[in-house]
Amino acid sequence: ALKRLIGYVSSAKAGCQYCRAHTILAAERYGAEEEKLANICHYATHAAFTDAERAALDFAVAASSVPNAVNSSIIENLRRYWNDGEIVEILGVISLFGYLNRWNDSMGTTMEPGAIQAGEKHLKNYDWSPGKHSS
Repeated sequence: ALKRLIGYVSSAKAGCQYCRAHTILAAERYGAEEEKLANICHYATHAAFTDAERAALDFAVAASSVPNAVNSSIIENLRRYWNDGEIVEILGVISLFGYLNRWNDSMGTTMEPGAIQAGEKHLKNYDWSPGKHSS
């Protein structure tokens, strides 16, 4: 579930509505707690998230920023909780969504009904709409 939430914050940073909906749906399917789904946009301060999850999600936001905002303090915090292999895995998710965000947003990929429903259920309070991805 955490990998899907990493994909979500990466997609939110990139502004891809298609990927935001799909990652929140995938996080739900992979067993993310309802409290995390409802508060993903407040992960930095919400009690549902552990310090380790916050470190991974902070890294995702910084690595998804243009220009890249990863700095030594983000890396130092990340290394408190995650080993090199896990960090590579986290960055793999971020990198994959960097590609998918650009692809789906540029192509205006039509969003499927299940993803629209997940977006409406979990993201309605966070400036989400299917936008150009509606059929």
